[in-house]
Amino acid sequence: MLKQLDTCGVKIILTNKIKKMKNKAEDAWQILRIQGEFTKGFDTFSELGPCISVFGSARTKVGTKWYEEAKLFGKLIACEGFGVITGGGPGIMAAANHGAKEVGGKSIGIGIELPFEAGMNKYVDLGVECRYFFTRKVMFLKYSQAFAVFPGGLGTMDELFEAITLAQCGHNVKYPIVLVGKEYWTGLVDWLKNVVLENGKMSDKDFDLFRIVDSAEEARDKIMEYHNKYMTDPEYLGSKTNF
Repeated sequence: MLKQLDTCGVKIILTNKIKKMKNKAEDAWQILRIQGEFTKGFDTFSELGPCISVFGSARTKVGTKWYEEAKLFGKLIACEGFGVITGGGPGIMAAANHGAKEVGGKSIGIGIELPFEAGMNKYVDLGVECRYFFTRKVMFLKYSQAFAVFPGGLGTMDELFEAITLAQCGHNVKYPIVLVGKEYWTGLVDWLKNVVLENGKMSDKDFDLFRIVDSAEEARDKIMEYHNKYMTDPEYLGSKTNF
């Protein structure tokens, strides 16, 4: 009986050691993949120039109000000399890329490997595919001088709050965040004010980190107003990120 217990104990110890070695190998491989993803993105976008990221739902249909507004925004902001960065997918992303490409602007996509999205949309001229969401968000934040957020779901909310949180914590210097669609976004902002702020979980100043507008033209005007105000600010023109 004791011999059996000793044998079982040895087997358990060996099994645990093998599992640990396997986990370490998998972790090392994952670190290399993450490093490679960053390296590829940084190399691809090293000479990108000023850009604005556009967030919004992949489910937005061609020809609908917000698709057309996002397409117009892509055109307007490209005409101001900015590249347009999106997640490279369909819906709002394709619309903004379409608008930028239509007027000869830079059309950039930072895609993500998902089972329900089929690669880059046809309007992307320069793009990378990411395996990890966090590396993708670093790319958005590193290479964008502003963010235009159109109606969207959980993915859009994730990107929006990432940008707001980094601005709130001082990890990014000044950049405008514009929510496009008053009817869509007002409910969220009201909840933040009436529940989160009222419970002492936010500051009044946090609401200065973004603006709500109702059209592509207004979004362009807010962003350009901000850029014109701070374009001579060395902090603004310098490195934006502290990742």
